[in-house]
Amino acid sequence: MRVVLSTVLDASVSIEGRTVGKIGRGYLLLVGFTDGDDKEIVSKMVDKILSLRVFPDEHGMINISLQDVNGGILSVSQFTLYADAAKGRRPSFVYALRPGEAEPLYDYFNTLLEERFGPISTGVFGADMKVNSTNGGPFTLILDSKELFKE
Repeated sequence: MRVVLSTVLDASVSIEGRTVGKIGRGYLLLVGFTDGDDKEIVSKMVDKILSLRVFPDEHGMINISLQDVNGGILSVSQFTLYADAAKGRRPSFVYALRPGEAEPLYDYFNTLLEERFGPISTGVFGADMKVNSTNGGPFTLILDSKELFKE
């Protein structure tokens, strides 16, 4: 599982000109899945995301959590996080989990975020979405379960 986490001042996602998800200050999460991902990995990733302290405190030190700033979460499915561009000029997506397996994991991810954090905003799995954001910082992390949760 991969998540690209950006701290944002605001973010939104629209489909065919209609806004389906929107937040003010908080996290924009681009979320992708690969073979071997399961509910245990999703749960660990949610815990990691919610425990991070990535916002600046009053001294400019990165020391404040999402909860501390009363931030929001916008979660957007993004299979292209598993693109392989090593050969040729067109990326391959063979490492991205098939939609029928990825969608339930994405739904579970969002459900856990809501259970552990509160209401969140989301895109629509598989839709042609337009994502707009104003990055804060900018501050962006790439969270990869294979690196974070090595056994």
